[in-house]
Amino acid sequence: MSITLVDSHCHLDKEYFKNEDEVGQVIKNAEVQGVKYIQTICTTNKGFSGVHKVAMAHKNVFCSYGIHPHDVDSEEITYDDIIKNASKEKVISIGETGLDYFYEHAPREKQQEMFKIHLKAARELDLPVIIHTREAEEDTIKILDEALKEGDLKLVFHCFSSNHKLAEYAIEKGIYLSASGILTFKKSDDIRNSFKKVPLDLLLVETDAPFLAPVPHRGKRNEPAYTYHVAQVLADLHGISLEKLANTTTDNFFRLFSKAVR
Repeated sequence: MSITLVDSHCHLDKEYFKNEDEVGQVIKNAEVQGVKYIQTICTTNKGFSGVHKVAMAHKNVFCSYGIHPHDVDSEEITYDDIIKNASKEKVISIGETGLDYFYEHAPREKQQEMFKIHLKAARELDLPVIIHTREAEEDTIKILDEALKEGDLKLVFHCFSSNHKLAEYAIEKGIYLSASGILTFKKSDDIRNSFKKVPLDLLLVETDAPFLAPVPHRGKRNEPAYTYHVAQVLADLHGISLEKLANTTTDNFFRLFSKAVR
């Protein structure tokens, strides 16, 4: 494809793929479909070395460092750990972090504590924070409001599928919203309606691969190559061409993740 897209959030670590050759093929598949840049996301401290290895091995792949809210009770990390690892080459963001009260895999208090530590480290390093929030909108807003009292932060709600209130909050605060394959699902009218209202300069696209494969691949393993399905639906919602949506979201990615080299 002649367009240039960025899969701003996926998981290419070895936990989900057979070997490095398969990861390499997935990256090639993405390039064929116009997905020229990829960010692979860290969710555990023990998994970071594999995530970082993929980013270092491929010039068009970047990565993050952080602990998913599901894992904050099973892995102890400190503020200094985040500063150290998020300062490494090709690490362009902090996260994913946040709150998930749907599964309750970790105590809410621990999730909140670690979310705040990630935000503090992001301020120190001037890096964007990738936020995961599910069934925790009120506490997410409360924590962000407190953090924003100290000054602006670069923030994105990844795989946004929350309520209209959180979408409106994001727009008011200049927080980016990233659309995933959920946007293509038949029963996602509320999410599509939220994304219609998001200004173009706050939009990103992602796959969250290998999860949440978009229509027409739903039920299969997701890949960064499928980013363009999400982008097409988002373009249709805004009444613009796929090319314009691709250019806009790519520009947005490099503006937000300014450590990434284009």
